[in-house]
Amino acid sequence: MTDTDVRLQPKKKGLTRRQRRRLSRGAQYAVFVAAVIAFAATADWGRLQNQFAQADIAKQMFPDVITLALKNTVLYTLSGFVVGLVLGMVIALMRLSSVGPYRWVASVYIEIFRGLPALLIFIFVGVAVPLAFPGTEIPGGTYGKVALALGLVSAAYMAETIRAGIQAVPKGQMEAARSLGFSPARAMVSIILPQAFRIILPPLTNELVLLFKDSSLVLFLGVTLEERELSKYGRDLASTTANSTPILVAGLCYLLVTIPLSFVVRRMESKSQEAIR
Repeated sequence: MTDTDVRLQPKKKGLTRRQRRRLSRGAQYAVFVAAVIAFAATADWGRLQNQFAQADIAKQMFPDVITLALKNTVLYTLSGFVVGLVLGMVIALMRLSSVGPYRWVASVYIEIFRGLPALLIFIFVGVAVPLAFPGTEIPGGTYGKVALALGLVSAAYMAETIRAGIQAVPKGQMEAARSLGFSPARAMVSIILPQAFRIILPPLTNELVLLFKDSSLVLFLGVTLEERELSKYGRDLASTTANSTPILVAGLCYLLVTIPLSFVVRRMESKSQEAIR
């Protein structure tokens, strides 16, 4: 065979990139379907239903699971978010301050409260604060304690988020405001912070979702029957009925709030990316 004949022979073509991608995706789908079928075939659905899906027990939880437990959970979350947002804004501004001690205090706070588990902060608020200041009561009772504990937990994270948002605003905005006669404080409040909050709105909403789940730690503060949130309410009923259906119902109530909030976060993130483009 001559060199000319070799060159004239058709070359064997491999799979294109698109074909390889489709093949890989198909293999992943097949593995996922096989895993679901294996789980469905091997699980004891009768025992799961008896332990987690008793309709008569679930009916007993209504309407208190909504009007009491879910309501308290939302109130705890919102109060903690407000405290965390205000405290986080102050810490973020201290972190950006030109005054050294302010920066040091803010940095120490952020490192400590980001490193500590939320459970320890709840125990600190519920036990250490009354011991350190005998005879004093946190305003608002349990609601005040929860707002303070959740606020301390979230403020460290919000402070870094707010700081990043402020630094993301072009420096020319501050310079333009100063050239118009704005003081640094007025320029920060009127010009910089509104733009920063538009940037950080998605991560702040995500922080709200995390706080909603962290509110389950309220049980470590010792709450009354009327102050129970979803996790405490579900655990109490599960102990009373010797069945896990209340825990499942409480989990579904969490999802009623967290899934819509997560959808809102994704929508805001996509809109932010479109605005940047």
